[in-house]
Amino acid sequence: MLPAIALFAVTYVLMLTFGKYRPYIALASGVLFVISGMLPGNQILPSLDFNVLLMIGGTMGLVQLFIDSRMPARMADMIMARVPNIQWAAVCLSLFAGIISAFVDNVATVLMVAPVALEICRKLKTNPVPILISIAVSSNLQGAATLVGDTTAIMLGSALDMSFMDFFWYQGKPSIFFAVELGAVLSACIVYFLFRKEKEAVPGTGALTPVTDYIPTCLLFGAILLLICASFAPESWNLPSETNGIICCALFVVGLIYNLVRYRKPQAVTDPLKAIDFETLGLLVGLFLMIGGITHEGVIDALAGLLAHLGGGSVFRMYTIIVWASVLISAFIDNIPYVATMIPVIGGLAAAMGCDPTPLYFGLLSGATLGGNITPIGASANIAAIGILRREGYEVANRDFFKIGIPFTLAAILPAYIYIWLVYGL
Repeated sequence: MLPAIALFAVTYVLMLTFGKYRPYIALASGVLFVISGMLPGNQILPSLDFNVLLMIGGTMGLVQLFIDSRMPARMADMIMARVPNIQWAAVCLSLFAGIISAFVDNVATVLMVAPVALEICRKLKTNPVPILISIAVSSNLQGAATLVGDTTAIMLGSALDMSFMDFFWYQGKPSIFFAVELGAVLSACIVYFLFRKEKEAVPGTGALTPVTDYIPTCLLFGAILLLICASFAPESWNLPSETNGIICCALFVVGLIYNLVRYRKPQAVTDPLKAIDFETLGLLVGLFLMIGGITHEGVIDALAGLLAHLGGGSVFRMYTIIVWASVLISAFIDNIPYVATMIPVIGGLAAAMGCDPTPLYFGLLSGATLGGNITPIGASANIAAIGILRREGYEVANRDFFKIGIPFTLAAILPAYIYIWLVYGL
């Protein structure tokens, strides 16, 4: 176990120190986990989240078709006509991303909203780094708001047999949706404050940018609709775990075929394929292998056991430890294996203590969902946003991310922490 912890820690230090080389560092570490035997050969494929990889790849392609159609430029013109300055543009884009992310995967949300944000920044000649970071962390926040917002929410809903409406009203009380929205309101204030110096008036754009083709927009919104529908599919349908990824890739293929038929030249296919950021995909592959390795070595199980020991017999202390430990742990490891491990642990703890497990479960979901916003590699949405910026020629320094991610996380988790305990803990 100790070698796995050491390799994992060294890798994260290197990735935070040498941001430009993160994909290669992560892949090299993943290979070391495999070569050393800390991740056995039969665990390599199960460790890779093909749903996320396929979804990112397919959505990147769809987004490029969307960009080529000039629709993001038109949407940017429409937003610029309705906001007074860059400060409010940042707040509106963050809230918009959050609303979408309550129903669609966080990564897909970032990939869909980013082109509009980039176009606005391009027109206003302003740095897009802080705005894209704000979009990424906002999308992560809303993942816990509904049953379909994030994989961890789906896992918890399954464990508690919660329906979609239970995330709004549960046990006769307002549910976790309102805890998340309290955090969203306060975090929007944080975004407003962080952009307090961006008071330059948005110039009038005149005529709206003409859209050359509406089919890519239909495909992108079709992907959103199908992703929402897939999340409501009953378990009896036995849909594959890669359903979301298959949807995004299938629609991208449809877009490529349409492009080829319309333009009748190879570039109609090769140009959108070149838009897929394989460095970002490589970074995720490396991270998945690393997390698979520490999971196989028992690191996550040991962390869960340690949390249980520290909680003692106090429900409030246990709740507090679960929330803040989840925030810290999820800043460095993927929250899916952590939440999967902690769900049965919390069930056993609540049974042993004779208490209602609801506040502990809700604390786990809120803390694990928001913790990824602390570091640039704590959540797939962050990685996707940074990958987009890198392709645009912008390198994101750790301090650039921390000065948004840390206050945003604290602003989002504090009201949720207090709300959940007041409503379900007392």
